[in-house]
Amino acid sequence: MALKVSSIPSLPPVNSGVARMLPLATTLLAAFIAILPVQAPGYAALTPAFTLMAVYHWTIYRPDLLPPVGLFAVGLGQDLLAGTPVGVSALVLLVARAVVLRHRRYFINRTFAFVWTGFALLGAAAALGTWSLHCLMQLNLFDLRTPVFRTVLTIAIFPLASLALGRTQRALMGASA
Repeated sequence: MALKVSSIPSLPPVNSGVARMLPLATTLLAAFIAILPVQAPGYAALTPAFTLMAVYHWTIYRPDLLPPVGLFAVGLGQDLLAGTPVGVSALVLLVARAVVLRHRRYFINRTFAFVWTGFALLGAAAALGTWSLHCLMQLNLFDLRTPVFRTVLTIAIFPLASLALGRTQRALMGASA
């Protein structure tokens, strides 16, 4: 029998079927919001990474309810519906989940400023990774200004998304979840 040493508190069980589906449902909703057609010039290129926000939140607070297979499906669907190279979003979301999951213990019971800083680093790395993959797939060096502005916008909007996700989590899963 292996000795398990962990400073992360164990996650309470979730008995409600609706609450079990919450992380995947909100991540899917974030993906749909990100690809909604908005009648604003240049909006499509500058849409905040809402899906990444949801993945970050749920990987920190309820990683057991956000399975990689579901995340892969969300990323693949997002690519297909947005018309972006297939698999890029799925790869970025899965890598982001793996990175956050590996360092999750540092974000539990920390101030929001610390969690926000972690998201800022993840958002910048994800944007750079996405930009790099697009450049490699197209064999072309794209302008970096758009991903930089999108990253700044994503980081600036994260507190609102985090507040909404946190309130939804507490409402459906309880304060201890």
